[in-house]
Amino acid sequence: MSPACKNVVVLTGAGMSCGAGIPDFRSPGGMYATLRPELLTATPKQRSLMAADPTYVVEKSMFMANPLPYHEVRRPFIIGTYEQKWKATIGHRFIELLHKAGKLRRLFTQNIDGLDFQCDTIPRDLICPVHGSIGRAACENCGTEMLMDDYVPKVKECIKDIYGIDPTAPAESTPIPCPHCSKTAVKPATVLFGGSMPKDFFQYKQADLPYADLVLVAGTSLVVSPANSLAFDAPPGAVRVVVNRDPVPSFGERGGDVFLQGDIDAIFLDLAAHLG
Repeated sequence: MSPACKNVVVLTGAGMSCGAGIPDFRSPGGMYATLRPELLTATPKQRSLMAADPTYVVEKSMFMANPLPYHEVRRPFIIGTYEQKWKATIGHRFIELLHKAGKLRRLFTQNIDGLDFQCDTIPRDLICPVHGSIGRAACENCGTEMLMDDYVPKVKECIKDIYGIDPTAPAESTPIPCPHCSKTAVKPATVLFGGSMPKDFFQYKQADLPYADLVLVAGTSLVVSPANSLAFDAPPGAVRVVVNRDPVPSFGERGGDVFLQGDIDAIFLDLAAHLG
């Protein structure tokens, strides 16, 4: 841990959580690759749109018109996250070590799984969930929060299981109304495609990135904006390090860039050993 490195800004993506057993949405076996629109409660036109582009299932206009496909696809993820089925990985714990060493300026995560918050020693205000968190629920219409202790039982009661893993699930899905405005728009507090990014991201980026000595990127191919701007807008004097399973074509144009390719947990375990 060099004393010259005092402020580390971290950006993590879906690959960071693969070691926990959560598939990367964009990888083989992930949500987009395995989506089966014919199983979802939707109109023929909506199924056609999802078949052409699986990301339509998490698009805001689609959700506001019909919230059931989103809930049906996300059902096991919502319940599993609430029940802490998945645990923080070695990669998450490495970021925790950075904080313990007094070097973590901010952790920006594109992940909605909430695993970062299992690292109890990292203060919550140092973690910025760029796309929201599935560990909270709120109405997409009025913004009113719904306690997860109330929301998750509704998901179990109202949303069918398209994966065939829960025999207690209903045969058909019914909408979940908001207790405040009665609209059927309650969902995990995550950003839908076409939705607005949390203001915190832009405020923290402006406050933290200029002071970064090191920008550490893990588990993302840097294709999603504006989160990828943390790497691309890093100050000229900052070292940029990317840890990812697959190549990142947009990275490596600056002198001093470091790309570590391979299993993310194995790489962070090796780094932790070398750093003591």
